[in-house]
Amino acid sequence: MVYTIEKIRQILEAGWLQQARPEAAAEHLLFDTRLVVSPATSIFFALVGERQDGHQYLVHAYAMGVRHFVVSKPVDTAAFPGANVLRVGDTLAAMQTLAARHRAQFALPVIGITGSNGKTVVKEWLHQLLHRKFNIVRSPKSYNSQIGVPLSVWQIRPEHTLGIFEAGISKPGEMERLERIIRPDIGIITNLGPAHREGFPSDEVKLAEKMRLFEHANTLVFCAAHEMIARAAQTWVKAKPGRRLIAWSLEIQSLKFEVRSSDAGLQTSNFKLPTIFPDPASIENACHCMAAIVALGLDPASFRRQLKRLEPVEMRLELKAGINRCMVINDSYSNDLASLRIALQFARQQAHGGRLTLILSDFLQTGQDKRPFYKTVARTLQEQQVGRLIGIGSDIPVIQAHLPTGFDTTFYADTHDFLHHLQRHDFHDELVLVKGARAFAFERIARRLEQKAHKTVLEVNLSALLHNLNTYRRLLAPGARMMVMVKASGYGSGSAEVAKLLEFHKVDYLGVAYADEGIELRHAGVTLPILVLNPEPASFDALYRYRLEPEVYSLALLEQLIQFAGKDKDLSVHLKLDTGMHRLGFEANDMPALTAQLQKHPNIRVKSVFSHLSASDAPGHDAFTHQQAAAFSAMYEPITEALGYRPLRHLANTGGIARFPQYHFEMVRLGIGLYGIDSGGLQDQLQAVNTLKATISQIRELQPGETVGYNRNGPVMRPSRIATISIGYADGFLRLAGNGRYSVLVHRQKAPTIGNVCMDMTMIDVTGIPEAREGDEVVIFGENLPVQELAACLQTIPYEVFTNIAERVKRVYWQE
Repeated sequence: MVYTIEKIRQILEAGWLQQARPEAAAEHLLFDTRLVVSPATSIFFALVGERQDGHQYLVHAYAMGVRHFVVSKPVDTAAFPGANVLRVGDTLAAMQTLAARHRAQFALPVIGITGSNGKTVVKEWLHQLLHRKFNIVRSPKSYNSQIGVPLSVWQIRPEHTLGIFEAGISKPGEMERLERIIRPDIGIITNLGPAHREGFPSDEVKLAEKMRLFEHANTLVFCAAHEMIARAAQTWVKAKPGRRLIAWSLEIQSLKFEVRSSDAGLQTSNFKLPTIFPDPASIENACHCMAAIVALGLDPASFRRQLKRLEPVEMRLELKAGINRCMVINDSYSNDLASLRIALQFARQQAHGGRLTLILSDFLQTGQDKRPFYKTVARTLQEQQVGRLIGIGSDIPVIQAHLPTGFDTTFYADTHDFLHHLQRHDFHDELVLVKGARAFAFERIARRLEQKAHKTVLEVNLSALLHNLNTYRRLLAPGARMMVMVKASGYGSGSAEVAKLLEFHKVDYLGVAYADEGIELRHAGVTLPILVLNPEPASFDALYRYRLEPEVYSLALLEQLIQFAGKDKDLSVHLKLDTGMHRLGFEANDMPALTAQLQKHPNIRVKSVFSHLSASDAPGHDAFTHQQAAAFSAMYEPITEALGYRPLRHLANTGGIARFPQYHFEMVRLGIGLYGIDSGGLQDQLQAVNTLKATISQIRELQPGETVGYNRNGPVMRPSRIATISIGYADGFLRLAGNGRYSVLVHRQKAPTIGNVCMDMTMIDVTGIPEAREGDEVVIFGENLPVQELAACLQTIPYEVFTNIAERVKRVYWQE
């Protein structure tokens, strides 16, 4: 779908404040300058909220390259030369109107989900269950607000075959606007709890507002045990002919579906729910998913295997290993009584009779008087056998009067105050439930309590990775795509985890070295197109079965692929040209034979033609880079003439993206730059992604004349404190780093190695760091100690350092 600025103006019935290029196309809806990715094809809506006014960020957006704006206030257009500026009465309503028009262009089935809890989990689980049958577009994260819904629906493209969108409301009148955007065919109402109760005079009014989402739906899914919802559903189905209800109920793992139509009576069916869901919340969410599958006309029994493989949605109840043998449940996403009860039920099951500590914030937006409300909370805590309560906020101390004498309670004014006194609480051998409203930022508490004592870990900062991705994306010409290389286990960072993140953030292609790497990504659920750089004839069948696309670099390899494909298999391939790297690729004199073969075998579909720049990051070889580009173009043209179509071209690698924008063509390849390493001029703009950490195992005092390590290669020249740390050459910290040639960080201070690096351990001199203690964290490389320093010590490059990190080193992924 192409939306020119003039077309958008007509849809919004907007006026021109400044007209520059009305024929320019806008692909991205933008309201936050921190989210700028493709400025040239973005249209910025200056949203006006209670605390923020988007008009204050117009200049910043313009400086970042945005040239299309929708405003609702007077603007000095002289500050925005060459920009299109549209004026509307309400910028949020305008964004919603544009999204609604976009939604109306598509006839795909859409599932709309609302309710007080479980919307995101149901949506994500439906995606896990259905992604093999449908090309699904869905709400990112919990984009269910007045802003999030239009951004979600704007993602719909002609290739999508199913949409799944959440809708959340906080006051009357909001759902009507969201319904106009989503227009679901199938509705799911998960439950009705007290969240946002203060915005409605009663639960009945709130439910009626939520039901507005299904005004034009033909099917409604709900739990028959929710009596108020069931009554509303009966009213809904009778209001219009052709509607149907799918009510589910559960008795001892037997899931019963009742399908009732306004014009076709009642049908029932049953499904045996696997006994894999340990808590009521998961069971309810799974039942909603199975009922939605029935609504789509599918057999729920055929999804039994996928149901058993459902993965938890981490933004909800997250169970992780904590400090001092604790387990931590992080439910710092929302806080209402219904979700607290579910979380406590889950926590009690996980505690197995052990001590249960609850860290609980004020309840916001309850719409109830504090004292009777907290009396109910107190009763719930006692019912679930909470052993200790740590309350944070100004309201929650009210609960003290409703707890029995001697109940272990402590209260703090805010999260910062609690964190300052964290050590007082001596958390050990217990289960800790962190449950707080979003405003209290309890994720900070969860991070402090989660276990960080892994002996040796590689921490992968996914926020930094996304920052780096967007840094390169901002450099791309309009329409240029991006392939990201995740070979060698994502440069040591873990290919599946990184690939899933990249797919979520809409990169166009992935690249791997071998078929096995691509198969691993498919098993992990990655559906993006994947280029395999080093295909082998023995892997052709796997390439075909897993929809992997091989690089073809020689006539001999092409002939083998043709023989494998025969006439009944369609294969997508990528042609590699040798333009001066002299590693792999077709040469100019191969063109006649290559084009002849391609013409004879049209089932060999060429998806792209590419080459590799030898020295894109070396200014001294720029003339050779231009020579390579010219050779590439000269070989590309006869290929396109023979094919009758123009495959994608990609030549620029990480080093070339910034330095040679003229060679972006239709796609670029991003590799090591994603992980924060660039020698093409962007290093200062990138963030470190990988941090390798070890732990001090032991510290000993040594005197002059003593030695450290094998062969006594570490002589002690002064009274010294020597620490043994939990990393060695078997982990990827190679022997060249020993004997004082490299220094690690302890308490942000450098500590040199002493003696040889051992297989599993290394010794360092911490004499000058008196605060160093056993168990302390040691940084091998990271944000404050660039990996380039270790690479220089090892006489190699960062690529090799990353890929040398052993599999036994635990990867820990985190995102702010």
